[in-house]
Amino acid sequence: MKGTHLFVTVAALALASTLIAYASDPSPLQDFCVAVNDSKSGVFVNGKFCKDPKLATAKDFFFSGLLKRQSTANPLGSTVTLVNVMQIPALNTLGISLARLDFAPNGLNPPQTHPRATMTIVVLEGALYVGFITSSPENRLFAKTLYPGDVFVFPEGLIHFQLNVAKTNAVAIAGLSSQNSGVIQIADNVFGSNPKIDLDVLTKAFHLDRKVVDYLQAHF
Repeated sequence: MKGTHLFVTVAALALASTLIAYASDPSPLQDFCVAVNDSKSGVFVNGKFCKDPKLATAKDFFFSGLLKRQSTANPLGSTVTLVNVMQIPALNTLGISLARLDFAPNGLNPPQTHPRATMTIVVLEGALYVGFITSSPENRLFAKTLYPGDVFVFPEGLIHFQLNVAKTNAVAIAGLSSQNSGVIQIADNVFGSNPKIDLDVLTKAFHLDRKVVDYLQAHF
Protein backbone atom coordinates (compact mmCIF):
# COMPACT_ATOMS: atom_id res chain seq x y z
CA MET A 1 0.00 0.00 0.00
CA LYS A 2 2.82 2.42 0.86
CA GLY A 3 4.42 1.64 -2.47
CA THR A 4 1.20 2.54 -4.27
CA HIS A 5 0.89 5.81 -2.37
CA LEU A 6 4.48 6.69 -3.19
CA PHE A 7 3.94 5.92 -6.88
CA VAL A 8 0.88 8.15 -7.03
CA THR A 9 2.72 10.92 -5.19
CA VAL A 10 5.73 10.79 -7.50
CA ALA A 11 3.52 10.72 -10.59
CA ALA A 12 1.54 13.74 -9.38
CA LEU A 13 4.66 15.71 -8.56
CA ALA A 14 6.25 14.86 -11.89
CA LEU A 15 3.12 16.08 -13.69
CA ALA A 16 2.97 19.27 -11.64
CA SER A 17 6.65 19.95 -12.28
CA THR A 18 6.15 19.39 -16.00
CA LEU A 19 3.44 22.05 -16.08
CA ILE A 20 5.78 24.68 -14.64
CA ALA A 21 8.97 23.46 -16.26
CA TYR A 22 8.91 26.10 -18.96
CA ALA A 23 9.28 28.78 -16.27
CA SER A 24 12.72 27.45 -15.42
CA ASP A 25 14.68 25.34 -17.93
CA PRO A 26 16.27 26.01 -20.34
CA SER A 27 17.94 28.57 -18.08
CA PRO A 28 21.61 27.87 -17.24
CA LEU A 29 22.16 24.47 -15.64
CA GLN A 30 25.35 25.39 -13.88
CA ASP A 31 26.58 28.48 -12.02
CA PHE A 32 28.39 29.87 -15.09
CA CYS A 33 29.44 28.81 -18.59
CA VAL A 34 32.46 30.66 -19.98
CA ALA A 35 32.39 30.62 -23.78
CA VAL A 36 35.33 29.13 -25.69
CA ASN A 37 36.12 29.39 -29.40
CA ASP A 38 37.70 25.94 -29.53
CA SER A 39 35.15 23.27 -28.56
CA LYS A 40 37.97 20.85 -27.72
CA SER A 41 38.93 23.03 -24.76
CA GLY A 42 35.36 23.22 -23.44
CA VAL A 43 34.49 21.62 -20.10
CA PHE A 44 30.94 22.62 -19.20
CA VAL A 45 27.84 22.64 -21.37
CA ASN A 46 24.37 23.91 -20.62
CA GLY A 47 22.92 20.52 -19.79
CA LYS A 48 24.30 17.33 -21.32
CA PHE A 49 25.27 16.08 -24.74
CA CYS A 50 22.47 13.95 -26.19
CA LYS A 51 22.71 10.25 -26.96
CA ASP A 52 21.64 8.98 -30.36
CA PRO A 53 17.93 8.14 -29.84
CA LYS A 54 18.46 4.81 -31.56
CA LEU A 55 20.88 3.84 -28.78
CA ALA A 56 18.55 4.76 -25.90
CA THR A 57 17.21 1.99 -23.66
CA ALA A 58 14.60 1.73 -20.91
CA LYS A 59 17.44 1.93 -18.37
CA ASP A 60 18.04 5.55 -19.40
CA PHE A 61 14.55 6.40 -18.11
CA PHE A 62 14.66 4.41 -14.87
CA PHE A 63 15.67 4.83 -11.23
CA SER A 64 15.01 2.53 -8.28
CA GLY A 65 15.42 3.42 -4.65
CA LEU A 66 12.94 6.07 -3.47
CA LEU A 67 11.26 3.58 -1.13
CA LYS A 68 14.54 3.03 0.73
CA ARG A 69 14.75 4.87 4.06
CA GLN A 70 18.03 6.78 4.25
CA SER A 71 20.29 7.25 7.26
CA THR A 72 19.90 10.58 9.05
CA ALA A 73 22.89 10.05 11.35
CA ASN A 74 24.46 13.45 10.70
CA PRO A 75 24.54 16.81 12.53
CA LEU A 76 21.43 18.08 10.72
CA GLY A 77 19.43 14.87 11.14
CA SER A 78 18.31 14.89 7.51
CA THR A 79 19.28 13.35 4.18
CA VAL A 80 18.25 14.33 0.67
CA THR A 81 18.23 11.66 -2.05
CA LEU A 82 18.34 13.37 -5.43
CA VAL A 83 16.83 11.91 -8.58
CA ASN A 84 17.95 14.36 -11.26
CA VAL A 85 19.66 14.09 -14.63
CA MET A 86 22.69 12.50 -12.98
CA GLN A 87 20.56 9.52 -11.88
CA ILE A 88 18.13 9.41 -14.83
CA PRO A 89 19.91 10.47 -18.04
CA ALA A 90 16.61 10.77 -19.90
CA LEU A 91 15.67 13.78 -17.73
CA ASN A 92 18.09 15.82 -19.85
CA THR A 93 16.13 18.73 -21.44
CA LEU A 94 12.85 17.65 -19.76
CA GLY A 95 13.05 20.27 -17.00
CA ILE A 96 12.01 18.10 -14.04
CA SER A 97 13.62 16.15 -11.20
CA LEU A 98 12.69 14.56 -7.88
CA ALA A 99 14.12 14.12 -4.40
CA ARG A 100 13.36 12.10 -1.28
CA LEU A 101 13.78 13.89 2.06
CA ASP A 102 14.40 11.83 5.20
CA PHE A 103 14.29 13.43 8.65
CA ALA A 104 15.12 12.18 12.12
CA PRO A 105 13.06 13.68 14.97
CA ASN A 106 13.98 17.38 15.05
CA GLY A 107 15.91 16.90 11.81
CA LEU A 108 16.43 19.98 9.66
CA ASN A 109 16.88 20.62 5.95
CA PRO A 110 18.60 23.99 6.53
CA PRO A 111 17.82 27.35 4.91
CA GLN A 112 18.77 27.11 1.26
CA THR A 113 17.79 28.15 -2.24
CA HIS A 114 17.42 26.39 -5.57
CA PRO A 115 18.61 28.96 -8.12
CA ARG A 116 17.11 27.11 -11.06
CA ALA A 117 13.87 25.55 -9.82
CA THR A 118 10.56 25.93 -8.07
CA MET A 119 10.07 23.05 -5.62
CA THR A 120 6.92 21.27 -4.50
CA ILE A 121 6.92 18.83 -1.58
CA VAL A 122 4.38 16.36 -0.25
CA VAL A 123 4.73 14.86 3.23
CA LEU A 124 4.40 11.07 3.44
CA GLU A 125 5.28 10.55 7.12
CA GLY A 126 5.69 12.75 10.20
CA ALA A 127 5.09 16.47 10.53
CA LEU A 128 7.23 19.15 8.89
CA TYR A 129 7.36 22.84 9.75
CA VAL A 130 8.25 24.42 6.41
CA GLY A 131 8.60 27.92 5.08
CA PHE A 132 10.15 30.34 2.62
CA ILE A 133 11.13 34.01 2.77
CA THR A 134 10.35 36.55 0.06
CA SER A 135 13.00 38.81 -1.40
CA SER A 136 14.02 42.17 0.10
CA PRO A 137 12.84 44.56 1.28
CA GLU A 138 9.74 42.69 2.49
CA ASN A 139 11.54 39.55 3.77
CA ARG A 140 8.11 38.08 4.44
CA LEU A 141 7.95 34.57 5.92
CA PHE A 142 5.39 32.08 4.62
CA ALA A 143 5.38 29.07 6.95
CA LYS A 144 3.10 26.17 7.81
CA THR A 145 3.19 22.78 9.55
CA LEU A 146 2.50 19.95 7.11
CA TYR A 147 1.15 16.47 7.80
CA PRO A 148 0.93 13.34 5.62
CA GLY A 149 -0.76 14.20 2.33
CA ASP A 150 -0.11 17.94 2.63
CA VAL A 151 1.62 19.79 -0.22
CA PHE A 152 3.63 23.02 -0.14
CA VAL A 153 5.32 25.07 -2.87
CA PHE A 154 8.65 26.93 -2.60
CA PRO A 155 9.07 29.53 -5.38
CA GLU A 156 12.23 29.46 -7.46
CA GLY A 157 15.29 31.08 -5.92
CA LEU A 158 13.75 31.92 -2.52
CA ILE A 159 15.29 30.83 0.79
CA HIS A 160 13.36 27.92 2.30
CA PHE A 161 13.64 25.20 4.95
CA GLN A 162 11.97 22.12 6.46
CA LEU A 163 12.08 21.03 10.11
CA ASN A 164 10.68 17.76 11.47
CA VAL A 165 8.53 18.72 14.46
CA ALA A 166 7.25 15.17 15.06
CA LYS A 167 8.64 12.75 17.63
CA THR A 168 9.07 10.17 14.87
CA ASN A 169 10.94 10.07 11.57
CA ALA A 170 9.53 12.10 8.69
CA VAL A 171 9.61 11.52 4.94
CA ALA A 172 8.72 13.82 2.07
CA ILE A 173 8.98 13.69 -1.71
CA ALA A 174 9.95 16.80 -3.67
CA GLY A 175 9.41 17.69 -7.31
CA LEU A 176 11.58 20.39 -8.94
CA SER A 177 11.12 22.29 -12.18
CA SER A 178 14.66 21.66 -13.42
CA GLN A 179 16.70 18.64 -14.40
CA ASN A 180 19.50 20.06 -12.23
CA SER A 181 18.12 22.63 -9.80
CA GLY A 182 21.31 23.44 -7.91
CA VAL A 183 21.36 24.17 -4.19
CA ILE A 184 22.86 27.01 -2.15
CA GLN A 185 22.90 26.20 1.57
CA ILE A 186 23.08 29.62 3.18
CA ALA A 187 25.23 28.82 6.21
CA ASP A 188 27.56 26.46 4.36
CA ASN A 189 28.10 28.82 1.44
CA VAL A 190 28.59 31.96 3.52
CA PHE A 191 30.71 30.60 6.37
CA GLY A 192 32.28 27.68 4.53
CA SER A 193 33.42 29.38 1.33
CA ASN A 194 36.82 28.55 -0.13
CA PRO A 195 38.74 30.79 0.26
CA LYS A 196 37.07 32.37 3.28
CA ILE A 197 35.12 35.61 3.00
CA ASP A 198 36.90 38.49 4.71
CA LEU A 199 35.88 38.84 8.36
CA ASP A 200 34.94 42.51 7.93
CA VAL A 201 32.35 41.57 5.32
CA LEU A 202 30.63 39.01 7.54
CA THR A 203 30.84 40.99 10.80
CA LYS A 204 29.12 43.96 9.14
CA ALA A 205 26.60 41.86 7.23
CA PHE A 206 25.49 39.75 10.21
CA HIS A 207 26.22 42.25 13.02
CA LEU A 208 28.43 39.71 14.77
CA ASP A 209 31.65 39.91 16.75
CA ARG A 210 34.76 38.93 14.81
CA LYS A 211 35.37 36.04 17.21
CA VAL A 212 31.92 34.64 16.49
CA VAL A 213 32.46 34.87 12.73
CA ASP A 214 35.88 33.29 13.07
CA TYR A 215 34.32 30.45 15.06
CA LEU A 216 31.58 29.91 12.48
CA GLN A 217 34.07 29.84 9.61
CA ALA A 218 36.17 27.30 11.45
CA HIS A 219 33.07 25.22 12.20
CA PHE A 220 31.83 25.11 8.64
